[in-house]
Amino acid sequence: VGGAIDYASYLTRRSRSRRPSAIRALQPLVAMPGMISLGGGMPNPSTFPFAKLTAELTDGTSVELSGASLEAALQYSPTQGLPALVAHLERLQDDEHGRASEDRQLCVTTGSADALSKAFDALLVEGDALLVESPTYSGSLAYLQPLGCRLVGVPCDGAGLQPAALEAVLAGWDEASEGARRPRVLYTIPTGSNPTGASLDAERKRDLYAVARRYGLIILEDDPYYWLQFGAARTPSLLSMDVDGRVLRFDSTSKLLASGARVGWATGPAALIERLELHTQASNLHTCGVAQALVAALFDVWAERHGGDASAGFASHMDGVADFYKERRDVFIDAAERHLAGLADWSVPTAGMFCWMRLRGVDDSHALISAKARDAKVLLVPGQSFMPCGSASPYVRAAYSTASPEQIDEALRRLAALLRDAEGARSD
Repeated sequence: VGGAIDYASYLTRRSRSRRPSAIRALQPLVAMPGMISLGGGMPNPSTFPFAKLTAELTDGTSVELSGASLEAALQYSPTQGLPALVAHLERLQDDEHGRASEDRQLCVTTGSADALSKAFDALLVEGDALLVESPTYSGSLAYLQPLGCRLVGVPCDGAGLQPAALEAVLAGWDEASEGARRPRVLYTIPTGSNPTGASLDAERKRDLYAVARRYGLIILEDDPYYWLQFGAARTPSLLSMDVDGRVLRFDSTSKLLASGARVGWATGPAALIERLELHTQASNLHTCGVAQALVAALFDVWAERHGGDASAGFASHMDGVADFYKERRDVFIDAAERHLAGLADWSVPTAGMFCWMRLRGVDDSHALISAKARDAKVLLVPGQSFMPCGSASPYVRAAYSTASPEQIDEALRRLAALLRDAEGARSD
């Protein structure tokens, strides 16, 4: 328990072999006073056809990119991210999660999916065992399954991943019979989980972290719904508890500001963040500069309105976003109780935008949801899509984020009619 972590021992051969790009390594030096660059192949900004970019916020405030700020947004920029945005995000992480481990860095990513895929590549090779929640996010499964790693599902309940079940998997692992070394990485969505909507409370997070310390796990904390918690106070993150430097955390603006911006950020041990950055240097170079600049400008507006404290402005905006989804959650649960009582079971989400429902009398929801519900003009996702091994599931995932209250009511009325028809067919 505790002690320095040998990060190199967790990395794949390919990740260990990554080296800085000679040209990318020059990028931070370009902005140094007096520096004359004849090195990088940067285009001359005078050839860019854009003179000014203006975005109007929903309250009527205008955000403008022009002059040096526009040039920085349109030009190649550091792989870590635009310095202005990195500074805002570093302060946000420190303000919200503290800094239990000093050896911590942050890098901007093209959404959290970009960072996650690079983390998976850095830590896993074919045949490795990876601990995942069962069920877990289908988007991550779509990347992990072709990677050829073995997905080890950890049971969850209405309160999320069960730490005791996690420890049981690890304690009982026999490499000879399992055909793989004991898992050393855990992938978890601890808040408003996709698909279950479940959230770990502080006690479970502490228990989970204790298990990770005992068994030497690296934790991939995928937390895009962290700011969409519906309680009076947000449950602390795993990052905030990380005294060892074993948590690599992923955040995103997708559910918070704009999904099309594709701006996320990864926070964690410097040795692991460096591997993500080196991967980015060799692939997409950096996240879109215009998107980063717009997000940074928005933080600047919040700083102006909150006495220089952009984090307070961000948190205030997030409170409003969380309230919106809480109201939609309430509408959904009211409609479910009205239409699906006796036909389905569910837990009430305390964060995020998903509800996980077990259909009574249904062993496999796939056919009902993929064909009959679609024909009835109701889109849901069958539970099988989220199972690590693709096993049949009686569950469905419903998202209450975009449908209007009237549409939610009608959708669940249609689903109830389908379930009653299926119930009648079984009794015939």
